[in-house]
Amino acid sequence: MKFIDEVAIDVSAGNGGNGCMSFRRLKNIPKGGPDGGDGGKGGSVFLKAVNNINTLSKFRYQRSFEAEHGKRGGSQNKTGGNGKDLYIEVPCGTVIIDLDSETQIADLTSEGEEQCICVGGEGGLGNLKFKSSTNRSPTKTTEGKLGLTKNLKLELRLLADIGLLGKPNAGKSSLVEAVSSAKPKIADYEFTTLYPSLGVVDYSPLSSFVISDIPGLISGASKGVGLGIQFLKHLSRTRIIMIVIDIFDKDYEEVIKEVEELIKEVREYNKDLESNIAWLTLNKVDLIDTEEVNKLVKQLELNYKDKLKVSSISAVQRTGTKELMRNIGRYLESADG
Repeated sequence: MKFIDEVAIDVSAGNGGNGCMSFRRLKNIPKGGPDGGDGGKGGSVFLKAVNNINTLSKFRYQRSFEAEHGKRGGSQNKTGGNGKDLYIEVPCGTVIIDLDSETQIADLTSEGEEQCICVGGEGGLGNLKFKSSTNRSPTKTTEGKLGLTKNLKLELRLLADIGLLGKPNAGKSSLVEAVSSAKPKIADYEFTTLYPSLGVVDYSPLSSFVISDIPGLISGASKGVGLGIQFLKHLSRTRIIMIVIDIFDKDYEEVIKEVEELIKEVREYNKDLESNIAWLTLNKVDLIDTEEVNKLVKQLELNYKDKLKVSSISAVQRTGTKELMRNIGRYLESADG
């Protein structure tokens, strides 16, 4: 199914029911007083995060949502029924933004987490409420209040432990396929990955983590060039950012330049995310002499020292991928304390 990570919807809470105007009509009470009941409250709209949905694709077909209206009050002082609340399920990791005020309402990251978006209108008053010592037979009632309406933007930001960052054709999708059961689209042309994908890596019999393949970035991505900022935002959810570099036919200076370009794009998008860049993986080592690979790894380790851990793999041949995943798993464990 096509990945959709951003959508606009309209939501409306239910209106309150109108109050009732009514008078008692009983044989033994010839002059019955007012007995009109109040209207019921309109239903409210909630957004709820669930784990069994991983895209916003269902909102392609329905963009408007409305909770149930409250019922009108009845005679014999019967209050009208309340409208049923409406719960809209969204994937975990959904950010809710009010389009009119351009403010963030909520950030739903955990299973079962919910947020009331629009409160239902209060029910109107029946004529019984207006009875007084000076007005024994009031004919006044009030209408129910209107429920709130909001225009929302939903943004899905992937929740992952590891986010792969690299240029087009760096081999990110191949790495995800090699270490998990995910089957991302892979081909030999730029921007093969148009939609982020998630894979679960079982790095030990009892332990696993989630890896995310982010579409390739080009220079200027943080300013919207290429797929740019549309997918950079997904990195804000990842615990660790791993840079993946295709080192085939590149010398040390070219690799350093590419790494620094990627770090710069992350910094310009969100400077706080730079501290999450913790790993550098050199891909396609099967196409290069082993001695040259080892030399490059040592040079990069000296250059980045404690800032980046450096690994070398061949995602296609699956060389070094299991060891890399075990090392990342242990790194995550140590970060958890």
